[in-house]
Amino acid sequence: MLTHCCEPFYLGGEGSLILTKTDAIWVSILNVLPRAAVALFIIASSYLQFPLHYDAKEFFRRRAARILIPFFFWTVIYALVWGEPVQNFKDLMLNFNYAAGHLWFVYMIVGIYLLMPLLTPWAEKVSKKELQFYLAIWLFTTLIPLIRGWVGGPAPVIYGPSGIPNPAKFPLWGEASWNTYGLFYYLSGFIGYLMLGLYFRRFVGELSWKKTLSIALPLFIIGFTICSLGFLSGVWHDSNGIFPIEGPVGLAAIWEVPWLNDGAGIALMTIAWVLLFRKITTGGWFYEKILLPVSNSSYGMYLCHMLLLSAVSAWIRSSLGLGSEGIMGIWTTPVQILSGAIISFIGVAIFCVLVRRIPKVGKWIIG
Repeated sequence: MLTHCCEPFYLGGEGSLILTKTDAIWVSILNVLPRAAVALFIIASSYLQFPLHYDAKEFFRRRAARILIPFFFWTVIYALVWGEPVQNFKDLMLNFNYAAGHLWFVYMIVGIYLLMPLLTPWAEKVSKKELQFYLAIWLFTTLIPLIRGWVGGPAPVIYGPSGIPNPAKFPLWGEASWNTYGLFYYLSGFIGYLMLGLYFRRFVGELSWKKTLSIALPLFIIGFTICSLGFLSGVWHDSNGIFPIEGPVGLAAIWEVPWLNDGAGIALMTIAWVLLFRKITTGGWFYEKILLPVSNSSYGMYLCHMLLLSAVSAWIRSSLGLGSEGIMGIWTTPVQILSGAIISFIGVAIFCVLVRRIPKVGKWIIG
């Protein structure tokens, strides 16, 4: 939610828009802090379920009820609420509703689930050194987005069938215009987080707070720096230090390359977050009454939060003004981002926790 509250400050209307230099800096800080969230979802699934504890048929039956039914429910809601419903339902035959772009995540996680039964026999027998070998290869692949930018220069923008622009990729190690399946294709991307969750559960024991912080803090700082400075360097290059800067939406896609989910910066921050989250202990009032209910409702919160967040974010922006011209000066933007995220999170959490408690139907809506 913090990430999505940052988007209006570098994405404007149908294109890219950053009003001031300070807005660019705030986005580079506040948008990077929570960027490991998607990876953490995958690691949680891996940590709790991989290798599978039961046969593939039972696994898919449980996952379908937990993941797909709430997804279908909220997909219909978004199709009816945002855009033209008839066209939305036609488009859903091929992809998610682009107005609710965060729903891309469900397609990805289902793809990960399809691989879990295939990889379970290997995961049950893999040794620590063998898993470290594959993780080392995967960690190298997280550098590929940075390598592409270094050897390829500014990326040209290409357009897919949806009309959504994406930066063209410089071909590396077996890739070509007629082949996207290069050397590292099958060991790159989100599959690494599946292996990472397995590694933490099987081979990383209990660490003291001193040991945890000595590893987590440097990793987080390095990852954060890669993402934040990478974004700012792209913005500075395209703006020449002159603001506001605006352009097609593909420009923002290029700015976002350093904080892609399969990039080195996000991978390092993800490892840091996992190390810290493993120190959370169960028991106590806060855990039982707040943390656990919200955690159980987190998937539903992810699915439905944009309905509230978009309205809250627009209301706060209209109330406080924009950029340095806002009523709080250079502090207007961070106040808008943080207050929008906090209000949205609390509101969506309360809604989802209550709906999930509705007998018989609550879990089908929230997951």
